[in-house]
Amino acid sequence: MKRHSLHFFALVAAFPCMVVAAEVTLDRHGLEPPALFAADEIAAALTSRGDTVTLDSAPGRRASARIVFALTTAGEAGMSSEGFSIRTTGTGGAKEIRITASDTAGLLYGGLELAEQIRLGGLDGVADTERTPAFAMRGVKFNIPLDVRTPSYTDMSDSAQANIATVWDFEFWREFIDRLARDRYNYVGLWNLHPFPSLVRVPGYEDVALDDVQRTTFPFAENYSTRTDDFVTTDMLARVETVRKMTMDEKIAFWRRVMAYGKDRNVDFYVITWNTYTYGTGGRHGITNAIDNPATIDYFRRSVAALLRTYPLLRGIGVTAGENMGNSSSGFDQKEEWLFATYGQGMLDAAADSPGRKIRFIHRQHETRAQEMAGTFAPLTQNPDIDFIFSFKYAQAHVMSSTVQPFNRNFLADLDGEKTIWEWRNDDTYHFRWGAPDFVREFVENARHDAAIGFCYGSDQWIWGREFLSKQPTTPRQLEIAKHWFDWMLWGRLAYDPSLGNDRIAAILTERFPEVPGPSLLDAWQHASMIYPLTTGFHWGEYDFQWYIEGCKSRPGPAQTESGFHDVNRFITLGTHPGTDNLTIPEYVENVVSGNASVGTTPPQVAAQLHEHSTAALAAIDAMDAANNAELRATLADIRAMALLGRYYAHKIAGATELALFRRTGEEAHHQRAVDELTRAAGSWDLYIGAAAALYKNPLWTNRVGNVDWSSLREHVAHDIAIAREAKPLDTDQARDRVAK
Repeated sequence: MKRHSLHFFALVAAFPCMVVAAEVTLDRHGLEPPALFAADEIAAALTSRGDTVTLDSAPGRRASARIVFALTTAGEAGMSSEGFSIRTTGTGGAKEIRITASDTAGLLYGGLELAEQIRLGGLDGVADTERTPAFAMRGVKFNIPLDVRTPSYTDMSDSAQANIATVWDFEFWREFIDRLARDRYNYVGLWNLHPFPSLVRVPGYEDVALDDVQRTTFPFAENYSTRTDDFVTTDMLARVETVRKMTMDEKIAFWRRVMAYGKDRNVDFYVITWNTYTYGTGGRHGITNAIDNPATIDYFRRSVAALLRTYPLLRGIGVTAGENMGNSSSGFDQKEEWLFATYGQGMLDAAADSPGRKIRFIHRQHETRAQEMAGTFAPLTQNPDIDFIFSFKYAQAHVMSSTVQPFNRNFLADLDGEKTIWEWRNDDTYHFRWGAPDFVREFVENARHDAAIGFCYGSDQWIWGREFLSKQPTTPRQLEIAKHWFDWMLWGRLAYDPSLGNDRIAAILTERFPEVPGPSLLDAWQHASMIYPLTTGFHWGEYDFQWYIEGCKSRPGPAQTESGFHDVNRFITLGTHPGTDNLTIPEYVENVVSGNASVGTTPPQVAAQLHEHSTAALAAIDAMDAANNAELRATLADIRAMALLGRYYAHKIAGATELALFRRTGEEAHHQRAVDELTRAAGSWDLYIGAAAALYKNPLWTNRVGNVDWSSLREHVAHDIAIAREAKPLDTDQARDRVAK
């Protein structure tokens, strides 16, 4: 991955006193709210550097510079939707900086770019700039825990239970949306199993609408079905507490306000569901989960139409032929017919009511096939007011695994001119602040297929609401995307503009953390963050319930252990990511024994790379002093924890490799090295959990891999040493069978 030079921005940000204060006129006449937001950001940037800002003065006023927003005809001078140009003309008092775009969204992003250039380099640092978004749709996957009665896929977790009240707090959404706009995201997908009772009053089914916001006080179990068919029980509903008193009319007003605020930041909202769930209906009107139930079909169709009618600013609806509709390949047609009879017809009903209103229908390619989807939904694809878009889980559950993701090949081959959105699932980084721009940049470039018009970034095992684990929290608690600001900035900004270089990124870090050199912090951050793709690219549990790196854990089945801990044996037997050239341990062992050269990255090389990144990160942050900057102190602590986690996995992979070699060859040297490496791994685990537990509450209950308790996992880490000590060499047939399982 290419490194970008670190020069101008980092230099000017480090020495802002080199720039002379200026008097600037900022012309905001006729601007719509998104561009006004950008204008405010420009004014704040100028003020932060000591410049004087005059708003909306007459053109003849004398000033050092004048900043102007200008709309132009779409396509003129190569201007595309949401693209922009920044041009500076004249000198001294005659200088004019003009932001030009073909739409208000382009003015927003051009204004944000100018504000950042001013913050980092002052007026003299403003450079002529042109940008066109690499992806037209840049979204957030937000599993939303609306109520115990209408749960999201994530509700059986600490993350969701801590955030049920949060998602009904407008101040949360104000900050959330502002941050998304700055990072160039332009839509939010609200994902819920069955949201209608919490969002809308459906004609003919008015009594299904739910007042108030409730959560249960009934004790939870550790693991619930990955099919989410047991998320609401009679016991849970018998013990509830009201976290917000709200009538349905107040709920509707709330979400209309949220969507209107989003529109003022060029952030659209979608509601996206799995199927077929009827949580919240209480079985009224004969509604059941059965897809052949006429009452259910009628209720869903009316619900979809009512949702679009109730929320004029709702940009669209998305569906999954999903988790509660059966898996049989013979059921593809039946699933699609049901989805069209409900969601499809509901969309058509709403479109007929409001001709000219442009709405989107997002259909996930999940447990169905593109051919059936496109054929069944032809009436939608042919409707001029409905934009039909596919959606595909691009990297399974782990974007932090490889910059090459091959899972979409068959899906792309099935498309016939239709467009798609990639689902970029981050079920990897929950605790620690991650950030590797070189990785993200290469990932984005590799994902830019002709069929892809966008992406959504988010999680199924985490609610990106307010953080709830910090031992030194702010009041109110910090937004998760504020804590993980660097991670979210990278995916949003680089998906808008992959050419954003590390010089700019380092300058952003210098501005935010002036106590340390931005380039050095960026280097340390990237080194520590690469622990994730290197480890998960080698130890590949593709779904969220199959692997969680920060706990070395999954559900018991994928781990092949009762605890779910991935022991040394599982590190031998689990495969590697198909987008990497990593060799599995069994493949490497056979090459060593047979004397064949290994083609690809070997397990010892993966371990060495992990050591290299861990050592470099630790050395860099050891030379840094956070002084009194609490955020920088927390950031450096997270980098340290990630680096120590990398050291653990380096020793574990090396130990697993030596153990497999001993079992295959019987050579005692391999046996001793296995014990030594796994002993070092245990020591590294202790350092890791010591660093992590100093920062965050432990244990953590997740909805995919159950309870993650760093301390209790120590006995399983130590048991790896016992496994190695007690190991015996196997005969050739036994060895081949053992390592190949």
